[in-house]
Amino acid sequence: MSWQPTNDPVLGDPKSCDALDLVIVPRTRDLGDGFEVRRALPHGKRQMVGPFIFFDHFGPVQFIPGKGMDVRPHPHIGLATVSYLFDGSIMHRDSEGNIQEIQPGAMNLMTAGRGIAHSERTPDVQRRDGQKMLGLQSWIALPKASEEIPPSFQHYAAESLPTITDSGFTARIIAGQSFGATSPVAMVSPWFYAEVNAQGGVSVPLDPDHEERAIYLVDGEIEIAGDRYEGPRLLIFRPGDRITVKTTRPTRMMFLGGDALEGPRHIWWNFVSSSKERIEQAKQDWKTGRFDPVPQEHEFIPLPE
Repeated sequence: MSWQPTNDPVLGDPKSCDALDLVIVPRTRDLGDGFEVRRALPHGKRQMVGPFIFFDHFGPVQFIPGKGMDVRPHPHIGLATVSYLFDGSIMHRDSEGNIQEIQPGAMNLMTAGRGIAHSERTPDVQRRDGQKMLGLQSWIALPKASEEIPPSFQHYAAESLPTITDSGFTARIIAGQSFGATSPVAMVSPWFYAEVNAQGGVSVPLDPDHEERAIYLVDGEIEIAGDRYEGPRLLIFRPGDRITVKTTRPTRMMFLGGDALEGPRHIWWNFVSSSKERIEQAKQDWKTGRFDPVPQEHEFIPLPE
């Protein structure tokens, strides 16, 4: 999706267990037609969790027949995007010629590298009939040595991703390693992402082996070391501690994180880079039409002035 600066998400509950570093309550924005986005990252007190530098929670929203989402072609550099849906469908098109309908539970990783443009729209059938949408959009900042790699796109259907079933919960391993299973998705740095759905009164472990870790509560409520947290919340943990999450009611949450990058990143509009000069170049490249076009598209989002 396309990003515009806004006020930081607000800090969350003042209480926290010793293992928690930060609790963020995402700030809600209405993008029109009742389409709400809750933004958890970036935050003034925390730019990244592992390489996760952007985290948006959109919906739930019900589109009536004839209406839908239309994110016109826009550019990215220096990052990879993860579009993950719980409800609804999105048609992805990018300047590498990839056209893919994104559906619930599927992993869709678009690596921008040196530069890519893409659009995200409601597919024709769902636009005709109307649809409910709920999902997450994340950006993964690339390591400095990989910021200029060729752009690419990976798609894995929900049934091709490993799913772990334990007492009272299931976990789909979207990327990386978690719960003893490994996703087939190729990555340029170590990170992990998993969807966890749990019944009430269930304990779920958070792997201590990852350098940086967080839990995004989509909905429901959990208890950690006696403190309770209700979704939507982003809970960021200190490294190394073994964490057990107990649900107090049916809960959907995302486990995420990975190795910290070698330094902070500059972020402007849809561009992420370790170099301010590279972002300036990307601005000019988009403004002057040097990005490759997106198939079947005849409009675009202009460079913000």
